[in-house]
Amino acid sequence: MFDIGFAEILLIGVVALIVLGPEKLPTAVRAVGLWMGRAKRAVSSIQSEISEELRLDEMRRTAAIQKEELDKELNEMKQPFNHAFEDDSPVTEVTSSPTIEQSDDVAAVTGSVAQPEKPANE
Repeated sequence: MFDIGFAEILLIGVVALIVLGPEKLPTAVRAVGLWMGRAKRAVSSIQSEISEELRLDEMRRTAAIQKEELDKELNEMKQPFNHAFEDDSPVTEVTSSPTIEQSDDVAAVTGSVAQPEKPANE
């Protein structure tokens, strides 16, 4: 804070002793000590608030950078899927065709061969 050496403090003490006298000097020193304590607490409080704001600002910037990176990665991951479902892709053609008719070979394999019709009288 201040660059006050021992010689300056001694000079201030001698001047204060001459001006105030030995009766009032202890009270004045106590009052000056209280004022200095209040000033130090105020400066310390301001410093802690500033450092807290700087820490919060840094956290916000870090979070914003990470969000941008995650959004970029998400867009990169979505790109193959978006390309797969475009209008000219084979996946879209297969999924958009109405129905696939069963051929006799497929019916034989699956066991869904048509049963002969029973007469209505039975």
